[in-house]
Amino acid sequence: MRARAHTGVRFGGREDTAMHIAPQDRRAPPSPSGAAAVPDSAGENLWRSDPAFARLLPLYLPADLLAVLLPRLDRLGALAGGELDRLAGTADRNPPVLRHRNRRGEDAEAVEYHPAYREMERIAFGELGLAAMSHRAGVFGWPAPLPPAAKYAFTFLFAQAEFGLLCPVSMTDSLARTLRRFGDPALVERYLPLLASQDLDALHQGAMFMTEQGAGSDIAATAVSASPRADGTWALTGDKWFCSNADAELALVLARVEGGPPGLAGVALFLLPRVLPDGSANAFRIVRLKDKLGTRSMASGEVRLEGAAAWLVGEPGAGFKQMADMVNNSRLSNAVRSAGMMRRAVSEALFLARRRVAFGKRLVEMPLMRRQLAKMLLRAEQARTMVFQTAEALRRSDAGEPGAYPLLRILTPLVKFRACRDARTVAGDAMEVRGGCGYIEEWPEPRLLRDSHLGSIWEGTSSIVALDVLRAARREGGLDALAAHFRGLLAEAPMEGAAEAFGRTAALAGRAQDDPALARAAASGLYHAASAAGMAWEAARTGDSGRAALARMVLRHRVLPRDPLAPEDPDAALLPALLEAA
Repeated sequence: MRARAHTGVRFGGREDTAMHIAPQDRRAPPSPSGAAAVPDSAGENLWRSDPAFARLLPLYLPADLLAVLLPRLDRLGALAGGELDRLAGTADRNPPVLRHRNRRGEDAEAVEYHPAYREMERIAFGELGLAAMSHRAGVFGWPAPLPPAAKYAFTFLFAQAEFGLLCPVSMTDSLARTLRRFGDPALVERYLPLLASQDLDALHQGAMFMTEQGAGSDIAATAVSASPRADGTWALTGDKWFCSNADAELALVLARVEGGPPGLAGVALFLLPRVLPDGSANAFRIVRLKDKLGTRSMASGEVRLEGAAAWLVGEPGAGFKQMADMVNNSRLSNAVRSAGMMRRAVSEALFLARRRVAFGKRLVEMPLMRRQLAKMLLRAEQARTMVFQTAEALRRSDAGEPGAYPLLRILTPLVKFRACRDARTVAGDAMEVRGGCGYIEEWPEPRLLRDSHLGSIWEGTSSIVALDVLRAARREGGLDALAAHFRGLLAEAPMEGAAEAFGRTAALAGRAQDDPALARAAASGLYHAASAAGMAWEAARTGDSGRAALARMVLRHRVLPRDPLAPEDPDAALLPALLEAA
């Protein structure tokens, strides 16, 4: 069972006590040994150090709501650059531990978390209500559920300090969404208030148990079985190989219905409680926890189902289709986290490059460094734009607007595919900008790099997600919806070469339907063209000439044909101003 201990961060040890010292008190004065030559951004407010964020949010959120959110975003920015960042580092160095028995030798399975992780749970689930704000009124005193852009604005900031905990947050939010859409009303009435609670003693966190060792991304090969029971529940039997938030109170599970048809048609979706309504433990156990490269703060494990009781969710033959709703929501959340980590990597690199002096110059004054920083910034800003364009499509789709769902359906895998891949590059480049210190675990870059690699695996590898782009384009009208959206953006913000870029990428996506080997190139092209148009639209709405320049650079460097050996760089003169504005 999940042991609750949400009493704040009151724990011993030199490292943990240091977390309560104010950031300015933790900065030692420059020493004669040259320590001042290593700039340290600890304590920076990550909201205030990101001026583009404040300019963009009014495009995606109504003014009255934004007025309520701004003080909270400012507080989270301070936490993310200070206390939350230190908590995340401590939780990363002290991963959860699985205990199978108590000291009396009784079976009493429990996952023990470091108090730093518990405090991060209090901030995310309790203070911010990240898993609740889409499902009920009252978060921050707002009289209705908050729109997706609001949730993702907070997620974007939170991810700059901590990636791992946002997996349980996302799965709790996504499980609540899927349960509301497909679950029996009695289950919704019983569990939705618990999933959307900000009281951590009442809160039920969510998970999804989908992956099996013999199946992986091939859901049709699911082997865990489900057999009906006399009380109306189903008995689930078999092993799930990778279960993040393994000790969650509720999990959505894919299982093969006993006697059902082969393939996907025989796979159904079930709601699995960790504790049954009568208070007894359900019949499944965590076999072990995974020793992971990243997201070490959060418990991922292997789960064995031993006739565990679960409720059927939705139609028996529509299990994967219904689970896909949760997966797509998680994919978008994953892209938001990757975008946030890219922004943190860029912030760290810019902070250092503007202050570090080598060979008599600041690093940011050196032409090669400017190019490297600009490439990082470009990828990060593309991801940010695509995240909020997709969040707006989600809002419109949930409101039932015609044409919004096909647009959402293609934007979601696009941003998940490309932003997660770009995050790996940006995090690696940030490590290189810092140099040797960037390879040391005391600094932010190693954790950013380790965590960034998960995005391209979680909720589908790059190839699986690129193929899903083609599926959305062909079967669900996604390409036509994206083309219409693209034309709408350019109607407000014309950009030379944009129409050509989209036409070529759309043609490539068409050819990829018959040649799946082109799927990744087609997905990248669509992402780059769409992000350029989105950035140009944002620039036109905000009057930001720097963002317009970034949009043109996306087309020039990531889509349109160019000579890689050309001696002139048409963007070189723009870089100092762009990097200063960032």
